[in-house]
Amino acid sequence: MSILTAEAKKTYFKEYGGDEGNTGSVEGQIALFTHRIAHITSHLKTNKKDYSSTRSLIRMVGQRRSLLNYLAKKDINKYRALIEKLNLRK
Repeated sequence: MSILTAEAKKTYFKEYGGDEGNTGSVEGQIALFTHRIAHITSHLKTNKKDYSSTRSLIRMVGQRRSLLNYLAKKDINKYRALIEKLNLRK
């Protein structure tokens, strides 16, 4: 996992959101949060006492959860497909 560049973000939004310019799509935002959560999790494995990153991680997980709840209410089939594609539990 590495820091996201502008090109990497465009590929995430193109793959999950349908268009690289569609940065407001729920699916693209969830995919971006998932990448960032994985990056911070790997950082915290080596830096256990980094409490500010721990707080950021918890905040991001909550934001992703609320976006997933919104997507589940709006379109359950897209929600299930995204969960399967990103290998998320639940």
